[in-house]
Amino acid sequence: MASLALSFPPAAAKTPSYLSSSSSTFFSSSLSFTTSQSHSRNSVFASITQGRESIAAKLVANLITEAGADRVLACDLHSGQSMGYFDIPVDHVYCQPVILDYLASKSIAAEDLVVVSPDVGGVARARAFAKKLSDAPLAIVDKRRSGHNVAEVMNLIGDVRGKVAVMVDDMIDTAGTIVKGAALLHQEGAREVYACCTHAVFSPPAIERLSGGLLQEVIVTNTLPVAEKNYFPQLTILSVANLLGETIWRVHDDSSVSSIFL
Repeated sequence: MASLALSFPPAAAKTPSYLSSSSSTFFSSSLSFTTSQSHSRNSVFASITQGRESIAAKLVANLITEAGADRVLACDLHSGQSMGYFDIPVDHVYCQPVILDYLASKSIAAEDLVVVSPDVGGVARARAFAKKLSDAPLAIVDKRRSGHNVAEVMNLIGDVRGKVAVMVDDMIDTAGTIVKGAALLHQEGAREVYACCTHAVFSPPAIERLSGGLLQEVIVTNTLPVAEKNYFPQLTILSVANLLGETIWRVHDDSSVSSIFL
């Protein structure tokens, strides 16, 4: 069991200059301690970071390594920086080709398509997706998150009027972001709205929201198993088996993995 020992100087001891109230901004902001003289500056730092916030990804990386794995194959990590937590090689693959192939089979006219990022953080993902769809135009949903798993849509950047909007994200959790984004797209004149994601987390009340009629189709992959009780008419589940099989073969053959996505 890991332990943390803290020692404090005697009350009569003189406080070192680097811990004085006039220069304790870093320490008080990171440990959530404040003093009367540095409170205003600390409040600014507190809005950027939160003290003692766990980094569970590092723990998971250590658990996988200690369990005996010597290489990791990951699909659409929520944060690419998570690869840096591993001390063993990591192959990061994207399920984008699987979804792109399915959309191509729907024969939607290229001039009718617009790819939509559900938030500013997903712009790079949506832009890469749009380039593969005949360099389709891009729109961005600007939202403000008021709490964990709670999203508030504010406005739309881009033109979707008369278009088939394809929203792209790495996962759908409670579906608040996707559904509110779909509602905004319809308000802005979108003809149809599709939602595409890799990981179908589907935490309650996601099913009720997604099956409410705002989305023409919800396209996900089977990186996470979806229970049959969570099926609904608009849901399409695509298999990533061929993609993972090809990647594993290339890793063992010491061939290029990134060329799959070119």
